[in-house]
Amino acid sequence: MIMSEKIIFCKGGGCTAKLGAGVLSRILDRLPKGETDENLLVGYDSRDDAAVYRISDDTAFVQTLDFFPPMVEDPYIFGQIAAANALSDIFAMGGEVKTALNIVCFPEDMDLNILGEIMRGGSEKVTEAGGVLAGGHSIADGGVKYGLSVTGFVDPKRMYANNKGRPGDVLILTKKLGVGIICTANRINEASERAMNEAVASMTALNKKASEICRNYDVHACTDVTGFGLLGHLHEMMDKRLSCEIRAEQVPVIPEAFPYADEFYLTAAAQKNRNHLEEFVKFENIPFAMEEVLYDPQTSGGLLIAAEPSQAEEMAEELRLAGLPAAVIGKITEKRDAEIIVS
Repeated sequence: MIMSEKIIFCKGGGCTAKLGAGVLSRILDRLPKGETDENLLVGYDSRDDAAVYRISDDTAFVQTLDFFPPMVEDPYIFGQIAAANALSDIFAMGGEVKTALNIVCFPEDMDLNILGEIMRGGSEKVTEAGGVLAGGHSIADGGVKYGLSVTGFVDPKRMYANNKGRPGDVLILTKKLGVGIICTANRINEASERAMNEAVASMTALNKKASEICRNYDVHACTDVTGFGLLGHLHEMMDKRLSCEIRAEQVPVIPEAFPYADEFYLTAAAQKNRNHLEEFVKFENIPFAMEEVLYDPQTSGGLLIAAEPSQAEEMAEELRLAGLPAAVIGKITEKRDAEIIVS
């Protein structure tokens, strides 16, 4: 790999660079809605992963974009992670990737070989996802940022929204948590090689296989876990009308994330998540490190699935047989005093 210049890290790379959910909600709530279009099945007002627009009774296109600064030194791996993260929104809606466009911000005085490696990593992930890289847009900027605008197709009768869960649904998570904490430790040279390798393997893994397996079962809701952390995406999934119970010991976590959290290798984004969500969350005898893992922003995280209870264990087993660290982590309940109960 060509590396004549080291990427300069931003203060927060990957999904830790996102604006906080509280700030975004205040802005989005004030935007003019415009006329209602009955074919716009999912828009920004639902806080979902992507927009969905129906073009026929059995076809809708899914549209999303995502980009961010680097969270790893290797530009090729960064390109893979950024692309996998952007592509994930299509899979979270139950769709198939069709086309992608590069989004590039790059300093004019930086070695263009670095940019080439970033885009090579991204291109390979688009191909792996079954899509075609069709172009893109670039601007000169003071820092490196990369991502994709992605379009896919989905059957509107079989798409997954993030807020259609039902009481009794079983919650399944398909990737381990902790990558934000581990990347933070890595930026100050405190992460072990084993922990960072596991985090990179998780972030570069597509959610394509998990999405394909979902189609064999009754899935009522689905989202991917990214910058708002597991608890933030659970909050969106509950949609102010449901509650859920999470079993902390069943949540898959990269083991080294716990001691790193106890050493306070944390991000400002995780604190924003905590500040925004703590009124909705009730912890019952949960260690500090586990709390932080649950608030931790995930870059290219796994799918969070609300599945029909009678099928959930079979589904989780099929996901594990496919090589995914999937686990049943809890269930949705009727609305209670606390929205998210972690025990």
